[in-house]
Amino acid sequence: MKRLPLLLLLALAASSIVRAAPEYPALGSDIYDPKSGGNAQIAAALATAKTSHKNVLLMFGANWCVWCHRLHHTMETDVSVAKNLRENYVLVLIDSNWRHGEKRNYDVNLRYGNPLQEGLPVFVVLNAAGQQLTTQESGVLEDGEGHSAAKVNAFLVKWAPGK
Repeated sequence: MKRLPLLLLLALAASSIVRAAPEYPALGSDIYDPKSGGNAQIAAALATAKTSHKNVLLMFGANWCVWCHRLHHTMETDVSVAKNLRENYVLVLIDSNWRHGEKRNYDVNLRYGNPLQEGLPVFVVLNAAGQQLTTQESGVLEDGEGHSAAKVNAFLVKWAPGK
């Protein structure tokens, strides 16, 4: 009988998800996966976009980027922006951290015409066939210390499928 609680505890510990510490703890949880391969992420997103009749929204950024965190927060917490994203896009977060000598997903950046030259975060919109529709730097979507939900929504509406 004494073994049962110990076995339950071990099973619980084995099944729990162990998360790595954030890359930049002062900014909170990571929003970009440092181990992700952008090309594989995009291929999966395009497959989903084809079957769901959506566009693909690439958001290039890095976990150290405060504006990336702010934009991501707007995209997650504003009801109208989140709904627009969910209905019209497959979102792909492309880790573009270039600190400490490693240029993550640099080939993806070059594949889409070097959108990182616009700064972080930056969007690239693809149709379901993978054709690049636009590149948008996010500074024009800012409002004060964050991003304007209305401006983000206007951008999403403009580049939604069928527009």
